[in-house]
Amino acid sequence: MAKEATITTISGAKKAAIFMVALGAKASGEVYKHLNENEVEKLTREIARLEGVPSNLLHEINQEFHQMVLAQEYIAAGGLNYAQEILENAMGEPKALEIIKRVQRALQVKGFNVLQNVDTNQLLAFLQKEHPQTISLVLSQLNPVQASNVLTELSPQLQVDVMYRLAQMERVSPETIGAVERVLESRIDFSAGASKLGGIQQAADILNLVGQRFEKNILSGIAKENPDLAAEIKNLMFVFEDVINLDDRSIQKVLREVDNKELAMALKASSEELKAKILSNMSRRAAEMVEEELSYMGPVRLREVEEVQQRIIDVIRRLEDEGQIVISHDSAEDQMV
Repeated sequence: MAKEATITTISGAKKAAIFMVALGAKASGEVYKHLNENEVEKLTREIARLEGVPSNLLHEINQEFHQMVLAQEYIAAGGLNYAQEILENAMGEPKALEIIKRVQRALQVKGFNVLQNVDTNQLLAFLQKEHPQTISLVLSQLNPVQASNVLTELSPQLQVDVMYRLAQMERVSPETIGAVERVLESRIDFSAGASKLGGIQQAADILNLVGQRFEKNILSGIAKENPDLAAEIKNLMFVFEDVINLDDRSIQKVLREVDNKELAMALKASSEELKAKILSNMSRRAAEMVEEELSYMGPVRLREVEEVQQRIIDVIRRLEDEGQIVISHDSAEDQMV
């Protein structure tokens, strides 16, 4: 079953293409006048690739654009702190921070924003020469997928050091950011005040993507320095084995979006208890097909299994974001009955 595109899974370029189509030819033509040749070419290419766009996705993209325009107006009127305060009152801190960060990236043409398009190998060549604190600050400015790709290429000890620092990071002064920017030979404007970067949630988001081998080593290393911090990170993480803690209805919703062959691959390295829980939430015929797929499957690389498991975790996180399922991070002893 193919995954349906959502606002969290499509690229910024595709969002722009969908928005331009929604504007219509005349208004889009006016927008084109303010773009350079490369931007026009990239946007036109994305528009040409578009097929059907679900109405709910179009609505979400229009809403996101509206929120970013409002945020830019607030920033222009009273600065970053003023904009953040208004948005937090309107929609809560997490959503407000997300919008502010997107606006910053959209407005900035230099500084950390350029790292989003840098090749991982080039980024690694730069970061491996830097202090762990600098690396953690740079990782905090990347999306979790890009950050996890960089993290897995660092030495095991450096992985621990960097994630320990990132997890403890909260607000970074403009002076510190300025120092890193000078190293990056770029410019970025955070003059409105201290910026909220890193933190436990971002550490958990990155570790969720690096694979079990790296995750265990990094958490173990952090636990030696600060057991409570390691526990807090782990509590915010969701690994494939945690599927067993979902209720039956949630598991069934997830399974409706997962191909049986991928499910069989994901179960290849899972516990018997988890296999039983998942199969019990499938029709007899579907369960038999998965079991048959497993029985005929030969040896597979652990990395391939982890990649499939991660795709299923991505589905779970999306469903949680959409409010369709609830992931509990409580231990069995702490759950309400």
